[in-house]
Amino acid sequence: MRVSLSGSWRNDRISSVLPEIERIPAPGASLQIDLGAVTDMDMAGAWLVRRLVERAGGQAELVGGNSVFSELINALPHEVTPPGRSSASRGSLFERMFAPAGKAVFDMGSDFAAMMHVLGSAVRGAQLKLGRSGGVSPASVVNQLDHMGVRAVPIIVLMSFLIGAIIAQQGAFQLRYFGAEIFVVDLVGILQLREIGVLLTAIMIAGRSGSAITAEIGSMKMREEIDALKVIGLNPIGVLIFPRLVALTIALPLLTIVANFAALGGAAIVAFVYSDITFDTFLSRLHEAVDYSSVASGMIKAPFMALIIGIVAAVEGMKVGGSAESLGRHVTASVVKSIFVVILVDGLFAMFYAAIDF
Repeated sequence: MRVSLSGSWRNDRISSVLPEIERIPAPGASLQIDLGAVTDMDMAGAWLVRRLVERAGGQAELVGGNSVFSELINALPHEVTPPGRSSASRGSLFERMFAPAGKAVFDMGSDFAAMMHVLGSAVRGAQLKLGRSGGVSPASVVNQLDHMGVRAVPIIVLMSFLIGAIIAQQGAFQLRYFGAEIFVVDLVGILQLREIGVLLTAIMIAGRSGSAITAEIGSMKMREEIDALKVIGLNPIGVLIFPRLVALTIALPLLTIVANFAALGGAAIVAFVYSDITFDTFLSRLHEAVDYSSVASGMIKAPFMALIIGIVAAVEGMKVGGSAESLGRHVTASVVKSIFVVILVDGLFAMFYAAIDF
């Protein structure tokens, strides 16, 4: 079959020939398309001709006319089967159900490898040889301490004060039935110092500072500033990530101490209002109920949680692509992963403490 085309095949001229194109029967054998009379052609016209070629099974021959037209038509991609048309291409029901889970497990392994790379580079950075020959500037660590520690104090104090007050209120109401309201001091003290204090602080830092780290590094990745650091001979992990890890490792234990004081203060006020437990009685009972192990068990977790938050945030920031959508997706992933791993580590510490009776 031979089909001859003529005139202008541009977007503003081809609407009239669309019905004629559809009426052309599918060729039984090869198809020959004559472009000799075509005066000009754009991408829309080339797509129409390409549809004719696809209907012929890709066996059509383009003859005559300007060679630029033929090159434009041949440069267009072959027809792709629309999604959902072939059940084989979609896979079986079992594959569609479990493929996302398998991909998540595979990504977890790659994320773990990336975290170990960042951690190893950070440990090497402890020698103060990353980034610059003179070492990492203490000013950068102090600046990050200000952002992650000092400026986080108000929200940490407010949230911890409220949490301590709520625990004391609910505990006092329940213990009142047994005439044991004084034990609300034991409840708040042990629970806050061993678990709630460091865990709640780490979760808030993951949402506040972890997301900020990912956004900062991700935006630098989008603007190719990290590549520029490599070009001028600087190590991005030493310049960007190491100061943030050091600052987080210092800030989180200190914020945990602040959170514990705020929570105990809120609990003392609630205990006085609801249970008539004076502040002297509260402090005396707290001294009897809480020992060194209760304080140490919570504080030991803080540096580990800080490292986890910083490493996860840095890895997600380094994975950001060139779009704002990618930045938002990885910031969200950073917060979710950090909170999940922090809770997981807290559970592992709880089992470890129970095993050694600490």
